[in-house]
Amino acid sequence: MNSYVYAAVRTPFGRFNGGLAGIRPDDLGAAAISALLARTPGLDPAALGDIVWGNANGAGEDNRNVGRMAALLAGLPVGVPATTVNRLCGSSLDAVMAGSRTVETGDADLVLTGGVESMTRAPWVLPKPDRAFPAGDTAAVSTTLGWRLVNPRMPKEWTVSLGEANEQLQERFGISRARQDAFAARSHQLSHQAWEDGFYDDLVAPVDGTDLTRDEGIRPGSTPDQLAGLRPVFRDDGTITAGNASPLSDGASAVLLGSEAAADTLGSAPLARIAGRAAHALEPQSFGFAPVAAAEAALARAGIGWSDVGAVELNEAFAVQSLACVDAWKIDPEIVNRRGGAIALGHPLGASGGRLVGTLAAVLRESRERWGVAALCIGVGQALAVVLENPEAAR
Repeated sequence: MNSYVYAAVRTPFGRFNGGLAGIRPDDLGAAAISALLARTPGLDPAALGDIVWGNANGAGEDNRNVGRMAALLAGLPVGVPATTVNRLCGSSLDAVMAGSRTVETGDADLVLTGGVESMTRAPWVLPKPDRAFPAGDTAAVSTTLGWRLVNPRMPKEWTVSLGEANEQLQERFGISRARQDAFAARSHQLSHQAWEDGFYDDLVAPVDGTDLTRDEGIRPGSTPDQLAGLRPVFRDDGTITAGNASPLSDGASAVLLGSEAAADTLGSAPLARIAGRAAHALEPQSFGFAPVAAAEAALARAGIGWSDVGAVELNEAFAVQSLACVDAWKIDPEIVNRRGGAIALGHPLGASGGRLVGTLAAVLRESRERWGVAALCIGVGQALAVVLENPEAAR
């Protein structure tokens, strides 16, 4: 049995402490679910067999199982179950992959997937003391991004910051600052043009109680020369800046999956078929390069190769790791992120995978290409990839 994408929608992605800062993550998730239901009038929410939701935090207002919380807040029937999965940056793509397996095994005809992250509202946490009533002070630790409360048995080379890990990747592959800045400027320019063209009108729904209607991090006037003036963040002589890496972000995404028979239930044709999927892992500090093998494994499972692929949605965690992956795949860079990427659009960790899937399905239909790949790197040395097939181009 095959699984299909029937609908996809997301909120605008807000900047850290920006337009979505006042919205709790469970409410953000509920907003994405409500928007998907509104845009899928043939869907009876009671027909959902499960909800699989992605979230990288879970330590604060996410309330551990934010998928269930968001479903209840969105008004779904209490009898619709929900789970939350955490694969850090890959959480909502992991949710799509898990949901597709549920459909393909016949356990459910319809599964709602997606994810949410409010990096603005990620809490500080305090470790519990080893003994009662300690006399000294303790520090609150931010859960916004990266390692925290690290086990001292972890090798030091594994636990470097995400930025330092990508500076090491830059050294390994000799990817210049100029290439990174050019890639970042392209992301802003394409993202802005996509909004101007109306590409995102059907993919993005505003959140009630906010004024945000577009992704907040886009700087349409960005140029490589402007970005070249920014100072490196992680090393004094480094190449990674705030301009060629994805920003801290808030947002949510939702993707409806179903069987072939679900088309009759919904009264609409599927947008894409999930044709292949894969996970890959390597050394934690090399996480940015992990999408290379993940995508190639997903392609093999779909029975195709890179020469068949017409569009790629690669999450731009950092320009350097994106370029390293594109170089390794030996593909035309112009098929990658045609409608912008995370450097401009934003990267709310638990929501980005759902954004990739929805955007890729839309790009394939727009370009009339048959095959596409969605992939992203994941902290602690992992990556996920999914292959989509455009049913219209397959005929």
